Amino acid sequence: MSRRTMVRPGGRSARVQASVHAAVRELESEVGREALTVPLVAARAGVTPSTIYRRWGDLQELLSDVAVERLRPETAPEDKGSLRSDLEAWAEQFLEEMAATSGRAYIRDALLGDPDGSNAGQCSDYAAEQIDVILDRAAGRAEDIPDVETVLDRVVAPMMYRILFRPDGLDTAYARQLVAGLVGSTDR
Repeated sequence: MSRRTMVRPGGRSARVQASVHAAVRELESEVGREALTVPLVAARAGVTPSTIYRRWGDLQELLSDVAVERLRPETAPEDKGSLRSDLEAWAEQFLEEMAATSGRAYIRDALLGDPDGSNAGQCSDYAAEQIDVILDRAAGRAEDIPDVETVLDRVVAPMMYRILFRPDGLDTAYARQLVAGLVGSTDR
């Protein structure tokens, strides 16, 4: 179990996490990621460097924790009225956000400072939760639906591979093509 999963969700611990995360975000925009150091982040957050080392281990684990928080979706997937339309809208937005320079940097940070795989699992859970909302809506409309794992395997996984290893030429047509391959083109 990583240090991050053992933290209480309130009190001083939550305040420290919030102030350190805010310090990382502010400093990244002011001085750039390459200039970040634990002492610099600690000074901005109003904590000691030992607090950061004790909680996160090192700068890479801290950056990983911040990246995972930044990759958390802020809103529920949009309801476009059909499974295909909902999945297309979600996949297009996911691809746009993850394929952006900042999105790829967050993915790299999330994975690099993740010795036990918990951050990768959390990022996957974010996508699965969003897909689950879409599938629940479609089931409520009496549409035939795939399971979450099938959507992850046939839509999310290929996009993530391309984002990480073959990012050239990624566009919304690619996201729509993946969704069409999964749910067909008849429910528009």
